[in-house]
Amino acid sequence: MNIIIQSLGFKASDNLEALITEKLNQLKADSINSATVTLYKGPDAAKADYCEIRLDMPGNDPFVKRQDTHFETAFHQCVEVLKKRLQEQKEKHIRERQASSVQIQDAINEAETDMDRSLEDVVK
Repeated sequence: MNIIIQSLGFKASDNLEALITEKLNQLKADSINSATVTLYKGPDAAKADYCEIRLDMPGNDPFVKRQDTHFETAFHQCVEVLKKRLQEQKEKHIRERQASSVQIQDAINEAETDMDRSLEDVVK
């Protein structure tokens, strides 16, 4: 996965960049092509640090934005939200596939019943 880290208005430390790379590589999804992480400071009065993460993947690109007093905390919050979203997406995909298999099985059973009826008509 390609990871792009942008820090606006300051220079991100090597430790912060290593943390970001390590945590994003732990996300369990084969379909993630790249991740864009944007870090920036809020207005001076707010004393807030912002973290935005966008995952580039087929379909809708998940996007999360969080703020906290430290970049690390905001980043961890973003990663937790992304993990939940990816898990929900995976579970939804599994449910849809299971529903499809149930529908297919019902169609097969119905076709077998129809075929039995038509054979009975032929035999008479």
